[in-house]
Amino acid sequence: MRMRKKPNLDRRLEAASDMMISDPTALRGNWGAPVALEIGCGKGRFIIGTAEADPDQRYIGIEREPGALIMAMEATKRAELGNVRFISQDASNLSEWFAPGEVKTLYLNFSDPWPKSRHAKRRLTYRSFLDMYAAVLGESGELRFKTDNAGLFEFSVEELKERGWEILYLTRDLHAENIPNIVTEYEERFSALGFKINMLRAIPPKNPPKAE
Repeated sequence: MRMRKKPNLDRRLEAASDMMISDPTALRGNWGAPVALEIGCGKGRFIIGTAEADPDQRYIGIEREPGALIMAMEATKRAELGNVRFISQDASNLSEWFAPGEVKTLYLNFSDPWPKSRHAKRRLTYRSFLDMYAAVLGESGELRFKTDNAGLFEFSVEELKERGWEILYLTRDLHAENIPNIVTEYEERFSALGFKINMLRAIPPKNPPKAE
């Protein structure tokens, strides 16, 4: 669902422009240290909470929806976090922004499930995306994925296996597990409605299959 346009959006985006990386391509190979990346960071609750708990790690949030993006950037400024920045571009360009191994952890939280079969290639856990993630993560990186959508989760598990990823951890009821977990806005909403939260952690294959 598209958010309503925020009041004074252009002015607010300009005021928070120091939180934005306008040309991530220029940083490829020169990020200085591996980054943690969230694709579709929404209003920023997860990335802010994670960055506060790990102040020595650099975090990058990708969000194309301006209404959500401005809320995430303003919240980050209020929290006075110097280790979070944002990119407002299409995530399919990751390989142009990050050299192999420059991403330490890649988070996918409550991505659009694209439930129709003909839209499968748009899912962020479709094999072409997984191959791109494998390239920027390298052998030491890790993918972490959460969703309330059982169909998307099962699809994602099968795609990961097909592309040779190793699943380190998997649960179909995250909130029943006694593990640390920063709750996203969507997670709070869907959990309150009785939906189980699925979550997995996976690492890329050492010898990735040929990209499709």
